[in-house]
Amino acid sequence: MTAVSRPSRRSFVAGSLAGLGLATLGGVSTASAMTRPPRILVATNEPWGTYHVRPLLAEIARRGWDVRQLVPDLSQIAPGETVPVVTPDDDPAADLLVVTGATDWPADCAATYGRHTPLAATSLAYLNATEAPRAHEFERRLRLVTSSSAAEGRSFAGHLGTRRRVRVVGSPQTDTLPTPAPEPGTVLVLTSVTYPDQTGGAAPGTQLLLDAAAALEAAGKHVLVGLHPRENPALWSRYEISPVPSLQASARAEVAIGIPGTVFPLIAAAGVPVVGCVDPRLVVPEYLLAVCSSLIDDAAEALPAVESATLPADLEDVVGPVGGSAARLLDAWGRVRRRR
Repeated sequence: MTAVSRPSRRSFVAGSLAGLGLATLGGVSTASAMTRPPRILVATNEPWGTYHVRPLLAEIARRGWDVRQLVPDLSQIAPGETVPVVTPDDDPAADLLVVTGATDWPADCAATYGRHTPLAATSLAYLNATEAPRAHEFERRLRLVTSSSAAEGRSFAGHLGTRRRVRVVGSPQTDTLPTPAPEPGTVLVLTSVTYPDQTGGAAPGTQLLLDAAAALEAAGKHVLVGLHPRENPALWSRYEISPVPSLQASARAEVAIGIPGTVFPLIAAAGVPVVGCVDPRLVVPEYLLAVCSSLIDDAAEALPAVESATLPADLEDVVGPVGGSAARLLDAWGRVRRRR
């Protein structure tokens, strides 16, 4: 006699739901949604700021995932952009929406996709700890909050107005730290953005940094400029502008000086001390100032600050774990998607 196994309760319920047409999400069965690569949309605080997603591309490709950045339109997307982009008008399907803050563009995207799409918040660039006006729109929907470091996480939680646990995953940019090969007398100048544009705002302090760079050059230093992706290169044309991103360029420098920003902890993680140029109007999280060897508000202070620069004794709180960060972040996104 042939034994016939009895169907499990789970298979019975799944079969019943399928027969009723209820075991679907957006027209796709739950089973098939879990077996195909996840479809993830990312909305950043800088609407066209694809450079925030770019460090994830290698790990995304290794996994074969479908991750795209939501942009308002294609007007600010450069030819040859490597980050896949899509607009809400294209009505892209999503298993997960990731926002990098509670500013207007991410909040608009979250409202567009509604409560049927799981929502995660990931810090890819610094935000001040003051709660954003639209943060309340996220609180009941967030299933995950991540940051690069514990210090960044505290600031990000304040921006989101949440007491949820912030999962520290590290910065994907530190997955490929450069091998130090400092060139004697070379100082890396880290710019911010001088003029706001459609993509995002600007940080004050450029004139101080320009004057500091001139003072360093006059003292015999070689000035190597690491441009912010949105900075106007014409302002810095008298100096050597690095053809590679600032983190990779730091391998050539003995020290860095600039307007404190997201890249500061990354430069310190690469073993290069940083000097901060601060303008009275500049407002940044305290941890970005703490990573600096010193802070200056006068160009005359640049040379002594650079020549005496040292790394802080403890960087873990500000930098977070180094290596494997892109994988940890995508793992966290994947778990949220699976819980759907």
